[in-house]
Amino acid sequence: MENKKVSSKREIKYRSIKPSDQHTLQHLHDQLFPIRYESKFYQDVAEGRGIQSWGAVDTSRGDGQSDELIGFVTTRIVPAGEVEVNYVNYLKHFMKKTVSIHGHESAKSDETLVHVLTLGVVEEYRHHGIASDLLKKVIENASKTQSCRAVYLHSSCENEAAVHLYKKMSFKLIRKLPKYYSFNGRYSDAYLFVYPLNGARFHRWPFEVLISSLSCVRSSSESWRTRMKTDTSSQSRESGTAQKNRGN
Repeated sequence: MENKKVSSKREIKYRSIKPSDQHTLQHLHDQLFPIRYESKFYQDVAEGRGIQSWGAVDTSRGDGQSDELIGFVTTRIVPAGEVEVNYVNYLKHFMKKTVSIHGHESAKSDETLVHVLTLGVVEEYRHHGIASDLLKKVIENASKTQSCRAVYLHSSCENEAAVHLYKKMSFKLIRKLPKYYSFNGRYSDAYLFVYPLNGARFHRWPFEVLISSLSCVRSSSESWRTRMKTDTSSQSRESGTAQKNRGN
């Protein structure tokens, strides 16, 4: 299935990743991400072995590059009972507690999640909605499977552009994962984002509640300091007036 979109005089088309994309796909990953993936990952993506993926191409490009990838998204369908163990089956527990299916707060054995593995766009093509369109394709495709309860992904807490994109697209910030990534010996925290599907209900992780609470505390604190400053000024003025009156 192919879709076209004109962006800044460029004609962007979206299509499935195919075997001939493997070399370009690996080159783009090496160019965009600090993580190095094994060659098998690219083979699986290109061949569609357990991985669903979409690419973006600019059909207005010349020199035989009109079908060369300028953006991509790769995903994997994960059984709800087999979510990654990187955070000790947290999402599995979370699903059981908060996913509502036909009025029952439990997960069925055939329920699945879609894990967004990688998402990237060549720098000169950014800020044209391409990443958003790729994510929309993932969501649209996942929503067609009634047993799929959510699309989820991770983002480095330092990647402000990505975090802004996911929030803008109504992904729910569920949890902060300390030291989730390791780049050249340097650790980076990650956010876990979830987009609920097909009747799934997700509640905010206490991290979000904590942030909201801290905001309220900060606002209250600022308001309290303002009142104290005002009261102190008033008391100073009253004291000065009283002293002046006593002097008279």
